[in-house]
Amino acid sequence: MKISSALIPVIMAMTAIPAIAHHGFGRFDMNGNIELHGTLTDLEFVNPHSYVLFDVVLDDGSIRKMGCEMRAATVLRRSGWSPEMFVPGVSIDITGRPHRDDPTSCYVETMAIGDGPALERYQQLTESPVSQEERPARLAGGEPNISGEWAQEQYLITTKPDGTSAGLVPKSMVEGIMAGTLDPADAQPSGWGPRPVTLTALGKAREEVLRSQPVEETPRIACGITSILFDWVFDGPINRITQDGDTITIEYGRDLVRTIHMNMDNHPGYYELSRGGHSIGHWDGDTLVVDTIGFLPGRIAGNVPNSSQLHVVERFSLDTDSLGRLELNREFEAEDPVYFEDTYAGNDIVLLADAPFAVDQCKELAFEYTEALE
Repeated sequence: MKISSALIPVIMAMTAIPAIAHHGFGRFDMNGNIELHGTLTDLEFVNPHSYVLFDVVLDDGSIRKMGCEMRAATVLRRSGWSPEMFVPGVSIDITGRPHRDDPTSCYVETMAIGDGPALERYQQLTESPVSQEERPARLAGGEPNISGEWAQEQYLITTKPDGTSAGLVPKSMVEGIMAGTLDPADAQPSGWGPRPVTLTALGKAREEVLRSQPVEETPRIACGITSILFDWVFDGPINRITQDGDTITIEYGRDLVRTIHMNMDNHPGYYELSRGGHSIGHWDGDTLVVDTIGFLPGRIAGNVPNSSQLHVVERFSLDTDSLGRLELNREFEAEDPVYFEDTYAGNDIVLLADAPFAVDQCKELAFEYTEALE
């Protein structure tokens, strides 16, 4: 497989810095090191974390069944990784971080499969080219063509010239940050975390309830939908938009489907509450304005709660970035009179996707480890 020469410095730098990512590391000792040699038995190519399964022969001759955590299936696909790389029966060597409590688990930093080279956790095996086919700027009706498959640019770990961590940054900035010609502070925020909002007394009480829930019950870990705002970009999913006359369909890589009704001026008197809500839309010049209500109570991101009174307005518009890439910019504002004193607002940007749309299987194994290895 081809490894992008522009990203080789990232691969080399990975061994010099601690692992940093958006997932909590409470289960793993990130200051510890573990080296394992075994025989590959299986692969769980799933979101939010994939797991490589293998057998290790212990000093007493007994076999320990191991399962070590990798990145999400979606971002692995976008980085050129595939299930076909993991052939049962071949040898596997892993370096990583040990689990604090479970000797059968670890966090993968590097792995070598069979006679292949060592692969780093964030390694880009291909450039994942975006289709350069001619794309009409507008549809037959004159509206902007926002149909297609979209994904946020991949965020990778890199370092500054002095060797200190720059954290997660867009892939296109990695080389410049390592060379010192780009400042990590100029990176577009990922949009993965909560936005500032002032909570009411009820909102603060609900936030504490959410904060006290076991992590395995949170929507992200439990393979549920968090919100239409958070799941649009978190973990780099590939989403698909289809414009079809009176409706626009948005399919999230997180297995959420939204229908935007373009022939309605108002929401109907009755609608079923859902994570996706009920959406109506219209074009304001070249900007698609989407008004959504009818949400199930839950959370927007992190522990920020929402009630059934949540009201979200999104504005989608096309632009071209400094590298000449077509981008779809979404600005949003959310109001919730039950839980918010002010407005929850922000924006995010997605590009034409670098891999096909797919709803990758979600199966959180971190808290079902014994069952997963049976």
